[in-house]
Amino acid sequence: MAELMRGQTAILIEDDFSIRLAMTQTLELADFRVAAYESAELALPAIQAGDAAMVITDVRLPGMSGLTLLAQLMRSDPDLPVILITGHGDVSMAVQAMRDGAYDFLEKPFAAERLLETCQRALEKRRLVLDNRRLRQTLALHPDTPQLIGDSVSMLKLKERIRHIGPVPVDVLIHGATGTGKEVVARHLHDASGRAGPFVAVNCGALPETVFESEMFGHEAGAFTGAGKRRIGKLEHASGGTLFLDEIESMPLALQVKLLRALQERQIERLGGNQLIPLDLRVVAATKTDLFALSQRQQFREDLYFRLAVVQLMLPALQDRRDDIPLLLQHFTAQAAQRFGLPAPVWSPQQMQQWQLREWPGNVRELKNFAHQLTLSMTQDDTAAVQSEPDIADHGFSLPRRVEQFEADLIAAALKAHQGQVAAAAQALGVPRKTLYDKLRKYQLMAAES
Repeated sequence: MAELMRGQTAILIEDDFSIRLAMTQTLELADFRVAAYESAELALPAIQAGDAAMVITDVRLPGMSGLTLLAQLMRSDPDLPVILITGHGDVSMAVQAMRDGAYDFLEKPFAAERLLETCQRALEKRRLVLDNRRLRQTLALHPDTPQLIGDSVSMLKLKERIRHIGPVPVDVLIHGATGTGKEVVARHLHDASGRAGPFVAVNCGALPETVFESEMFGHEAGAFTGAGKRRIGKLEHASGGTLFLDEIESMPLALQVKLLRALQERQIERLGGNQLIPLDLRVVAATKTDLFALSQRQQFREDLYFRLAVVQLMLPALQDRRDDIPLLLQHFTAQAAQRFGLPAPVWSPQQMQQWQLREWPGNVRELKNFAHQLTLSMTQDDTAAVQSEPDIADHGFSLPRRVEQFEADLIAAALKAHQGQVAAAAQALGVPRKTLYDKLRKYQLMAAES
């Protein structure tokens, strides 16, 4: 928790001294950094300074009320989690406040566990929002870099690792099955490094062994038959930037020795030349196999493995982050619709549930191809088959009634996907557990027995 809270504070506003002290102690014991105030007016400067990870405020305060503060904060930063503390008679008002942008509410008296659970979820939301903002900034600076999409636990950890090791001048080895996005991760490492040189990608499995050395190290004119002029190799071309070696396990053993020496000494000689050429580059290698196991069978140089594996990143398979599938599919279909000049497809919760249960052996690459196929095959009839167009002339179903039916269907699908477990369904739907319980009662839906 302390790692996530670095440089950020939980702003607590409560005019009752004993309650304020108890909440502060509870949060600090859970490693939250807390700034407590007795009024909204006193807390506003700290919030406006941008150090707030969340705001926890009583609704009824002397001076500015919690609801007035909420409205002001939603105008300045609608993504800031605001948790309201309410009395028994204020629940309906708090529910309305949640529709106006509040993250959640705590009804007095509440247990310390309830406070911590709510604040931890709010913290995760804030961290995700800030992460997305950083990604958008990175995308603006590097528009050619594909986005690293996903907010599952494994992807959040991966993004945090990229942010942490990106600026460090160390070589990296990426492990991941085909289609998991190894080159995308390598590009994000390059962008995070701040290096001004190019990102140079080499697929070691696609280069014939006869030209491998020349492609990697370059050659002087006349170095061999057909070498009419000097050629700059990939290593030299990547100097000042990042060299990405995909399918590193396919590199010929004889050339692994030369690569190892180049990485150790950070200098090379072109074929047919005698001049030592200094290199200033970062090497990011990627593999879909167990390089260490290959090295134990003498199919990959052990010393090169240890040289590359200073830092290792493990990319999750798509089946290990199924919660990211809706976000990924939405992104890829939107891309395809823009590319082909077609409307974006729509789908039902039941279809999405089926897609989330698929194995996807080709991982994100397979899902992207599926998104393109889905977009290209979406004629008007196909769209109607996926999700019927609402009949606006049907006065028996008003807009609010249709919205409620759609919401009930989504909740039912989420419960089914998570075997009736409310906590898991609430997390998948992105709503507080208390809110989901309220909706279960409203729509008369059944959850699993506790």
